[in-house]
Amino acid sequence: MSDSSIIVDGVSKQYRIGSNTPHRDVRRMLTWPVRAATALFRSNGHSNDSDAAESSNYIWALKDVSFEVKRGEVLGIIGRNGAGKSTILRILSRVTDPTHGQCELYGRVGSLLEVGTGFHPELTGRENTYQNAAILGMRAAEVDQRFDAIVAFAEIGKFIDTPVKRYSSGMYTRLAFAVAAHLQPEILIVDEVLAVGDAGFQRKCIQKMAQVAGGGRTVLFVSHNMGSITELCDRVILLKDGRVAMTGDPDDVIRAYLEEGSNEARVVLRDQVRPTYNDGSVRLTFAETRDDDGNLAQAFAHEDNINVRVGVTGDAAREFNVAVSLFNAMGQQLVNYCNADMNSVMTLNQSETVVDLTFRNIFTHGEYYLTIASFDAFLRRQDRAENCLTFQSEGMPFGKKGKNAPVVQPSQWSVVDT
Repeated sequence: MSDSSIIVDGVSKQYRIGSNTPHRDVRRMLTWPVRAATALFRSNGHSNDSDAAESSNYIWALKDVSFEVKRGEVLGIIGRNGAGKSTILRILSRVTDPTHGQCELYGRVGSLLEVGTGFHPELTGRENTYQNAAILGMRAAEVDQRFDAIVAFAEIGKFIDTPVKRYSSGMYTRLAFAVAAHLQPEILIVDEVLAVGDAGFQRKCIQKMAQVAGGGRTVLFVSHNMGSITELCDRVILLKDGRVAMTGDPDDVIRAYLEEGSNEARVVLRDQVRPTYNDGSVRLTFAETRDDDGNLAQAFAHEDNINVRVGVTGDAAREFNVAVSLFNAMGQQLVNYCNADMNSVMTLNQSETVVDLTFRNIFTHGEYYLTIASFDAFLRRQDRAENCLTFQSEGMPFGKKGKNAPVVQPSQWSVVDT
């Protein structure tokens, strides 16, 4: 028996972008048998829509992706937005079919791809637990045995008989993950959806996935949280433009991924394609790092000031918040700066509002990465630019004089006579 749990062989996936006119949809429907037969003949048995191949209205979300996952292995998949991470998970979860190639999965699969997948808003948490478990392949008797454990893990006991349309996105996530994790699948597939949960629940999910992997089962994990990837995964795949760019040790692959970030002191965010959070009412337009003289800069000496300037746009007179998170080369978050923590209220102007953040460079020698996010007045995320800026700290080398942390914080020491 093979020791592989997942085999992905030459998988490609093509999508149509933009909209079709009704007459084109009807024409394609009526001519499909002829086009399909012609494509089958031309491709020696592999179906391919020639219209799709030649049209600029089609894109390849994945192109010739191949990899294997061993039983009991925890594989992480990372990459920028649009790299194809969620697409490969949807294919493995049988939500969609590949355009080319094939996948082999050996064992029962539990998937958590989107908040509320398989949930009916009018049903209660209890009813949705049974329904979602049935979709994932769990029998009612199995749910009966594990129901109390599922509810306890999700921490929604007093709301279990409330219709889920009244649940927050975090409650959705907790219940959905609890059902998938207690399915006891041979293969557990988890997308970035865990980012919806609070920090305590994310930690519990990481521990649960480690427990699943420790029991000899396979975990496929997609996340932008490099700390979680480093902690949990045995091996990591980096996807870039729908292709496998690198695979190997988590530290090596994460370093390569982060080094792909902006190599400029200024990055224009206005026209970048990024996910929209909530209503997307507060958008980032640019970000840059400057020195104390106001010049664009990427290298800072120890204890120099680092000035981060961010452009924000949205409806005039709307209150908003900005957060800047700093990560080291291993993807570990070191600090998060947010104006809301300082009780500083900011209001949008009519066009573009520019805000400045200044902090002291107390970091050891090395490269650091900034992720910037915008929020509305209620701290609901509206926009987020991952690893959009990079700066070099020319501080003391890591480990010098016994230092064992990435931060060099001034302190005073004295000997007390006793």
